[in-house]
Amino acid sequence: MNTNVVISLDTRRAKKDGTYPIIMRLGHNAQTTSIPIGISIAEKDWDEKKRSIKKTYTGVSSVTRLNNQIEKVKTEARDIILKLHELGTLQTLSITSLKDRITQKEARGSFFQFANQCVDDLVKTHRIGTARSYKGLISVLKEYRKGKDLLFKEITYDFLSKFEIHHKSKGNGLNGLSVYMRAIRAIYNKAIKSGLVDKEQYPFEDYKIKSAPTDKRALDGELLKKIIELDLSPNDLCFNTRNYFLASYMMYGMNFADMAYLEKSSIENGRIRYRRRKTGKLYDIKITPQLEGILGHYIKQNPNSKFVFPILKRDSPTLREKDIQWARKRYNKKLKLLATQCGIDSNLTSYVSRHSFATQAMLHDIPLTAISTMLGHSSLKTTEIYLKGLPVNILDNYNERILEA
Repeated sequence: MNTNVVISLDTRRAKKDGTYPIIMRLGHNAQTTSIPIGISIAEKDWDEKKRSIKKTYTGVSSVTRLNNQIEKVKTEARDIILKLHELGTLQTLSITSLKDRITQKEARGSFFQFANQCVDDLVKTHRIGTARSYKGLISVLKEYRKGKDLLFKEITYDFLSKFEIHHKSKGNGLNGLSVYMRAIRAIYNKAIKSGLVDKEQYPFEDYKIKSAPTDKRALDGELLKKIIELDLSPNDLCFNTRNYFLASYMMYGMNFADMAYLEKSSIENGRIRYRRRKTGKLYDIKITPQLEGILGHYIKQNPNSKFVFPILKRDSPTLREKDIQWARKRYNKKLKLLATQCGIDSNLTSYVSRHSFATQAMLHDIPLTAISTMLGHSSLKTTEIYLKGLPVNILDNYNERILEA
């Protein structure tokens, strides 16, 4: 471990009264920096060999207590360094980042301050959607706390249970609560990995995040066929809507944001190769003749754009996120028109193509592990959630087979 802390008197920086600040010299990866500890003394009162204040110092009533205070600061810094080392993150930090971990005691204790740091990091890495979700959580919790700060040590089973009661008392549903709780859990896990919070305090070993089953989102084969066979001219209001829906379905249920960022350079030798923005998972999808027709239409329509679909209009990540929100809103609105034209009673949204792909894959006896891989899920549990609601007619057929037997 190439990191250490040493207490010393910084004789390079004399104060107006002739004293010098006592500092903690931090060494990390062949670099050094100083951390003031808020105490200044005259050079004659400093014992460089023992790295402590001499007993002859008359500035305080107890020199021993003052030296113990300095030693405590050093011990706390060493504890932080050791935790980061045990977590395997110490060597990944710059000396500036490590100094921030040591000095920002309030940030280390404050959930709000750390969450805001997470938001800033997400924006820098262009994960605007997750950043927006975290900001929404911060706003809700600040309202719940009536502006009072929230410390990590206060996030206990009892706190989460009371927040759940508060959320439900306002007439909100379980799934909205689930979004907030997953965000709290994600931020808490980041804090643990950063060495800012002890794992022993983790409240989600006892508190289990709840969610309510959602309405069936998947379309059965007959309804999908209606969308595919619907005769639409390029001037029809639902022309692009139908194409986006089918393109998503034929690209393993690609979500709307990934479609927006799909680049022409990702299409090569009859295949689409791209990384999912949410997880970084690499996809390699064969282009079918029908999908080729849809992609070709938009590539031809937008020759000067590097993107396949005409969704992103601006350059900055923040503005592009707004482009996606606006386009998705219009897309969902027109999907309702498309549903009417196809005689579909269920609610058609941008998520339906993804859920329909998953359900159709299952009905065609595709192994669950393969479906999970195609959807880009990191866990089979997530895939199982997608497949919870089998179409009623399928269950009817299964029941008839059981009764006949």
